[in-house]
Amino acid sequence: MLYRFRTGDANMRSVWICSRNDAIGNAAVMLAAMGVFGTGTGWPDVIVAAIMGGLGLWGGWLIVHQARGELRTERAPRNAVAAE
Repeated sequence: MLYRFRTGDANMRSVWICSRNDAIGNAAVMLAAMGVFGTGTGWPDVIVAAIMGGLGLWGGWLIVHQARGELRTERAPRNAVAAE
């Protein structure tokens, strides 16, 4: 449902990235649960936590990078008019 907003402005893209990461996280948690049950160790949880942390950091970086670009393009016309 949100797929069409994946390339929108920073706000809409943020919703897409967070929703996508949440869906990936839910599937990964289920896989980790099966891995813990199958192996009897906690390593699948650690691996999934690292992956989810990486997804969160990467998604945050993408959103901040896009938002900064949008702020720069908004400010450019105003500064050019004020300078004239």
